[in-house]
Amino acid sequence: MLAEETFTLSVASADASFRRYFRVHLADRNLIAMDAPPQHENCQTFVDVAKLFLGCGLHVPEIIAQNLEQGFLLLSDLGDETYLSKLTSDSAQALYSDASNALIKLQLASKPNVLPNYDAALLTREMQLFPDWYIAKHLGVQLDDAQQAVLDKTFAVLTENILRQTQVFVHRDYHSRNLMVCDNNPGILDFQDAVYGAITYDLVSLLKDAYIGWEEAQMMDWVVRYWDAARKAGLSVPTDFSEFYRDFEWMGAQRHIKVLGIFARLSHRDGKDGYLKDMPLVMDYLRRVCGRYLELRPMLKLLNTLEGYQEKAGYTF
Repeated sequence: MLAEETFTLSVASADASFRRYFRVHLADRNLIAMDAPPQHENCQTFVDVAKLFLGCGLHVPEIIAQNLEQGFLLLSDLGDETYLSKLTSDSAQALYSDASNALIKLQLASKPNVLPNYDAALLTREMQLFPDWYIAKHLGVQLDDAQQAVLDKTFAVLTENILRQTQVFVHRDYHSRNLMVCDNNPGILDFQDAVYGAITYDLVSLLKDAYIGWEEAQMMDWVVRYWDAARKAGLSVPTDFSEFYRDFEWMGAQRHIKVLGIFARLSHRDGKDGYLKDMPLVMDYLRRVCGRYLELRPMLKLLNTLEGYQEKAGYTF
């Protein structure tokens, strides 16, 4: 038993939530201890989704032991080589291919009424982080009625499109910091917030990653490859790629609006200023999408206005 074995501990990682992870070094293997304070985190959800995703054929940590009352889990160790640490122009094709294949496997196993619905209320609540934390707290700006109307209309237009998309199991944070390079690649972490939502969401998380960017032509090639594989696998995606790509981009706009709010909140509420450096890439994604679609042009105009406030506040992005 583990309790009778000699072991040492080292910090494995800390994420954007209240969870902390420690690597348990044993003589013959390593394990991961997760500390998730129950007043802030729900370990039961992690356990349930781990079982669900394992049943879908995904490579997720095995739960070795648990104490849900105190918020502790002991997990198998998927290693310390994240996608982010290994992605290069040479490795990206193979790594993203593995991640896309795993994503399709998850989506093919999807069933309604298993995970919470990624519904209009949740989509809107996420986007509301942008005015609450990015605009009001980070920039110190109060929107006027006309600007607020632009924001409300944009949220409504995006939500309508997203809810029309095919609904599947959604990891909800499927990006380079949560995917591990290991045997049976990729190892998948941080899945406890999984929902039942739009088929493009996880693909956006993967390819329009807040922590690493690619040329648009390269990214579009990866989207095409996913779309073609998804169609052949029998997933319900539009037969016209341009329609699928629009859905992908509009889903991305929702996610990037949310992420800007989250990064601002992490800085101003939680003192995690390291995420501020990732804002420029996320804002660039959002601005490009808003500039490409007539329905989102008013949002681009609002972003242009906010850019002036950014400069006054001393921000260079």
